[in-house]
Amino acid sequence: MAYEAYARGGDSRDGREGHDSRDWREPREPRERDSREYRDARESRDGREYRDARDHRDAREDVRDRRDGYDEREERENLPRTHDVDENGQYVVPDVVKTFVAYFYRHIREKNVYEIHQMYDGSWNKLSERMFTTTLWPPVEAIAPFVDNDHVFCLLYKEMYFRHVYATVQPTLAQRCESWENYCNLFQVILHGNVNMQLPNLWLWDMIDEFIYQFQNFCQYRAKLKSRTEEELTALRQCEQVWNIFGVLNYLKALIESSHIVDILEEESGGNLTFTATDGYDYQGGSNVLKVLGYFSIVGLLRVHCLLGDYHGALRCLSPIDINQQGVFTRVIGCHITTMYYYGFANMMMRRYVEAIKAFNSVLLYIVRTQQYHSKSVQYDQIMKKNEQMCALLAICLSLCPQAKLVEENIHNQLREKLGEKMLRMQRCDEATYDELFSYACPKFITPSAPNFDEPPMNYNQDAYRLQLKLFLTEVRQQQLVPSIRSFLKLYTTIPISKLASYMDINESTLRAGLTSYKHKTHSVDADRNIISNADIDFYIDGEMIHVVEPKTTRRFGDHFSRHILRFEEITRELERMELPV
Repeated sequence: MAYEAYARGGDSRDGREGHDSRDWREPREPRERDSREYRDARESRDGREYRDARDHRDAREDVRDRRDGYDEREERENLPRTHDVDENGQYVVPDVVKTFVAYFYRHIREKNVYEIHQMYDGSWNKLSERMFTTTLWPPVEAIAPFVDNDHVFCLLYKEMYFRHVYATVQPTLAQRCESWENYCNLFQVILHGNVNMQLPNLWLWDMIDEFIYQFQNFCQYRAKLKSRTEEELTALRQCEQVWNIFGVLNYLKALIESSHIVDILEEESGGNLTFTATDGYDYQGGSNVLKVLGYFSIVGLLRVHCLLGDYHGALRCLSPIDINQQGVFTRVIGCHITTMYYYGFANMMMRRYVEAIKAFNSVLLYIVRTQQYHSKSVQYDQIMKKNEQMCALLAICLSLCPQAKLVEENIHNQLREKLGEKMLRMQRCDEATYDELFSYACPKFITPSAPNFDEPPMNYNQDAYRLQLKLFLTEVRQQQLVPSIRSFLKLYTTIPISKLASYMDINESTLRAGLTSYKHKTHSVDADRNIISNADIDFYIDGEMIHVVEPKTTRRFGDHFSRHILRFEEITRELERMELPV
């Protein structure tokens, strides 16, 4: 690629030199070669799509949340400088940045998805690591002359600029407000303008992902009032419409409705797989931006509703996407992990443990199988962090609803190795262990409403988390007798209530209440409003006698033979490489 010499720090000519003789602003149709190369490159490097920076800033926020008396003014005093200025006070843009934005702009105008992906996912990160680890990228006003002051490109650049700000420093209130305004302008152009672009699915997912992250971050920021000055409180009071929950939800829903993505997915359920087959790209010269943003907004609504504690609404928003089938969301690893994480968590909180176990098992199995491809990529730590969180959630689900047959053996081995002792404690109803794992693995819940500035300032950023933890632990307490009842029922086909009560060392009325609780807690309502059972063993009561109904399980031999076949092939290859003694 022509740009690579500049990215490596070589020739620093102006970005427009060296281009071909034709007018590079003239859009062209995407080449078939580009399409094939992009899809091949994406599939071989899909792990690079998940940002390592998110892991660092999440960890940074966790530390801040636990610090007493945190003063953001101290952080603000250490903000990195943006960049150098000349004698006239004008920003000095490095030549390599001029070249980068010029080529970036060119490829976007040409709809060259492969090159856009290379520059977005590769060159941008390399330049950020090499030149902007302690400084910020040049502001949009400084780079605008090098891209013909193109309004849409400037909005896209600012979206990436503020993402770098959030990943590098603690943003100021002014930066948060400006980023919100930029997202509003960008979405307005996409919704109501004639945007004729093809952008990589990775970038479009990152837009939605970052949009929700910044909303979540602002809610946490606004909820920390205790150490703020009067000037800061006054400034916050004037920002009631910035990152407003209704504005966030309205933009996500508008993207879904304007893209008609729900209708497109309904057509696909009838066999017309055009959208999924092309990964959302338009190879007829059109734009994929609105359609794919609408698709990812479905996942965005799932996440937002989970952060609000509305799990029924979260699952209802995700209903247009069949998560049991391959789709566009599985092509972007960040979207895949986010979808399965929040889908599984919402099902767990609604006591649909079987669905949660299936979701966590499938995504953990995917991570295990593709781990070797991500081990050298920058997002490896973030993938492993999500892997640990989903392992913790799966351990909780299996403790509340033992369904070992739904989990692959290698995932079982991973759980036994990492959380074996804690799972044993949870099976004995150790509330502290449930508390520990839930606190580690749950999302960062938010309180979306603005604070009452007339009351004494206080921090309430942990209130939503404490409420969800309280509800979860209440559910755990209500199931204290369920493990004991299950263990005894597995030993009998029929047993009198009085006899079981004596074995459990409780009175009959308590046992009857426990049996009723067992029935209640092992059944839930699915998306179609049908009552489904999560129990691995069931019963009914006839008079004073308990009759146990244990479903017949079908033994699966496929995995066993597959593992031994693979092991046999490995041994054969090792033997072929060995040199036999003469």
